[in-house]
Formats: sequence, C-alpha cells, structure tokens
Amino acid sequence: MSSSRLTHRTVYAAWWPLAASWLLMSVELPAISAVVSRLADPQVHLAAYGGVVFPLALLVEAPIIMLLAASVALSKDRAAYDRLARFTHVLSFVLTLAHALVALTPLYDVVVGGLIDPPAAVLEEARIGLILMLPWTWAIAYRRFNQGVLIRRGYSRVVGVGTGIRLMADGTVLATGFMLGSVPGIVVATLTVIAGVLVEAAYVRFKVARVVREELPARSESPPLGVSTFLAFYVPLSLTSILSLMTQPLGSAAMSRLSLPLESLAVWPVVSGVVFLLRSFGFAYNEVVVALLERPRSLGSLRRFTLVLAGLTSLAYLLLLVPAVAVFWLEDVTGLSPELATLARRSLWLALPMPALSVLISWYQGIIVHSGRTRAVSEAVGISLTVIVGILAVAVTVGATTGIYAALGAMAVGETVRTGWLWFRSRRIRACLAGEESGTGPLAVAVGPGSEGAI
Repeated sequence: MSSSRLTHRTVYAAWWPLAASWLLMSVELPAISAVVSRLADPQVHLAAYGGVVFPLALLVEAPIIMLLAASVALSKDRAAYDRLARFTHVLSFVLTLAHALVALTPLYDVVVGGLIDPPAAVLEEARIGLILMLPWTWAIAYRRFNQGVLIRRGYSRVVGVGTGIRLMADGTVLATGFMLGSVPGIVVATLTVIAGVLVEAAYVRFKVARVVREELPARSESPPLGVSTFLAFYVPLSLTSILSLMTQPLGSAAMSRLSLPLESLAVWPVVSGVVFLLRSFGFAYNEVVVALLERPRSLGSLRRFTLVLAGLTSLAYLLLLVPAVAVFWLEDVTGLSPELATLARRSLWLALPMPALSVLISWYQGIIVHSGRTRAVSEAVGISLTVIVGILAVAVTVGATTGIYAALGAMAVGETVRTGWLWFRSRRIRACLAGEESGTGPLAVAVGPGSEGAI
C-alpha cells in the first residue's frame, strides 16, 4: 500500500457525493412542509407529521441507522455481506412488527396519547400517518446496508444518484397531492416519504448486485465475521441511534406540555428541516472518516478538512439567519403564516452551534468506529440524552417556556456535551494514529492526555 499522504482532493472526492446525498435528503422535509402548509388545516397536519409520526418512525428505525457505518466497516467479503444481509432482514422484520403493534392496536393510545399527549386533533391524524409509514423501516435498513457496500468499494456517487431518484419520487407525490388539493396533508406527507425510500432502496439494490457478484471476494484475509464479533461491534452503535433518536419524541412530548403546544409542534418540522439541511454536510462525513482512516498518513488531512467543513457550515447557517433570508425561506418558500414564521425564526438561533457540532461528532465518532471500540459512541449519546431529559424536565416543571424554545435549546446543549465526550474518549486513539504516522509507534504516545492535539 502506498505511503503517500492523503490529500484534501481525495477527502473531498470521497465526501462530496455523500454530502450531496444527505443534502438532497435534507430537502425532503422542507419540501413536505411547504406543500402541507398550503393544504387544509396546515397547523394540525404539520404537527401530526413533524411532531408525532416522523419522530416515532425515526425511533422505530433507530436500531438500523448504523447499518451504513457497519456495512462500510465490515463488508470485506461475500461471506460477511451475506451475514449482514440476514441480520438486516431479521431486525427489519422485528422493528416493523413493533411499528405495526403501535399503529394498529390500543398501544397507540398508550404511546402517543399518553406519553406524547398531543392536541386531540393532532392525535387522530397522526394515527393515519403512522399506519401509512409501515414500510419505512425495512426500506431504510435495506438501503443503508447496501449503500455501505457501495461506499466501501468506492461507488459513493451511486449513493447520490439514488437520493436524486428518491427526490424525483418525492416530487411526483407532492405535486400530485398539491394539485388535487383534497388529500389530507398527513397522507401526502407520509406517502411522499414512503414512495421515496422504496424507489431508492430498489435502485441501490440494483446497483449493488454487480458489485457483490464481481468485486467482493468470497473470503478476505480478515477473520470471518462471527456473531459475537459483530454484536460487540454493532450493539453499542445501535444503542447510540436509539438513544439519539429518542430526543425527537421526547421533544414532542415536552412541547405538548409547554406554552404554545400546537404552534410549537407545527413549527417543529420546519425548524428541524432547516437545521438538518446544514447538519447534513457533517452527517455525511462519518463514513468518510471510517473509510479513509484505513489509508496511511490520513489523520492530518482529515483533521484539517474537519476544521474547514465545521467553519463553512457555521457560516452558511449564519447566512440563513439573516432576517431577510429567514423571512423569505419561512414565509415565501415554506408557506408559514407570519406568526409561525416569527416563532420559527427566533427558535433557529438556539441551534446555531449544531452544524459545526455535527462535523466534529462525525470526526470523533468516525475515529472511534475505525478503532472498533464502539462503546464510547453510545456512552456519548447516553450522557447527551440525560442532559436533554434533565433540561426538558425542568422546563416542563417550570412551565413558562415556549415549547419549541425548550426543545431546541435542550438539544443544542445535549449535542455540545456529546461532542465533548467523544473528544475525550477518542483522544488516545488519535494519539495512537498520530504516533503511527510519525513513526514513534502507538504505544509511545498512547499514554497521557494532551499529546493528541486540539482535535
């Protein structure tokens, strides 16, 4: 293997197709919000989708979110691919069954009516949306598993093309719903995302078939992927997703119990869409770090790319906060009323650190995943979730806070704490990598804090 230093051009070439894919995905939620806000009863249907259905669907799929990172790291040969495929299907079946039990049985009244407790009008519409979202988890799991193989084999651009095809399906459903005008907003929203993920999953499967058949070796030099080895690697990552995505329904539950509950829940998908748009650049970086750290002398280039990306995403977010730009986006593009747009614009300031934090999280988390010691990743999310729950509990107890402000503020603080813990837990791994690159050896630099540098 060549010992040449990893260049910024190489990092960028690996990152931008994934970033384009994440960016295209991040357009989905604002597009849905823009159409639903122009249909009948926009506050109710925005609140049902963004405050109940989407957070719960994300929570159900949480255990399979990290299949992408696992597939990038572990799909080294056909045998490992087949084992991961079986795991993907079994876990998807179990999670889809759990989704069906909540959507189709009296559990709905317990989980949604009792725990989230949205306004009555939102509760009825959300159940329809949750039923329509039943194919969601399986499609997401299958897509992410196969995307990991493509990324590992150097076909990142295929992932971006798949996302573009997904958006075309989204646009077709949204345009149809908007032109008809009589279809409830929650139905338009959920059918849009389901159509998109099913089409994308089918495309990714079509593209990965040749790669698996022609490029994956039957066996690699690595030890066979055993069940215990895989579970030790994947369970902490899965817990990370579960704990992380619990913040969505927790935020909805808190907003339902604070000031302006319907308005906060209605604004929630719009604000989340804007924040996700800028965070998407950082989300795309995780798999890049995992993949490129296998290259020799890569640490310094990846570190510098991290700093540049964090700075640029923060600058872009600040531009979105310029009053004229924010009003144009929230009122003219998204279609919010002036009152809701004002609430959204003020709340966006609370999420200002989050784009840069997403880049740093992907950097530190990617280093940890590369090392195979994934427990630290779930530790970080657990600590973050504890902080978020504490802040939301205080806000609900005090009771005088506007819901959307409490939810976004809690999440910003939680993500800051998560970043700090990942920095702390990755410091020795970074020191080892730096020692290997400098020739001093990993053991010579693995002891003592402070030797690994600022990031």
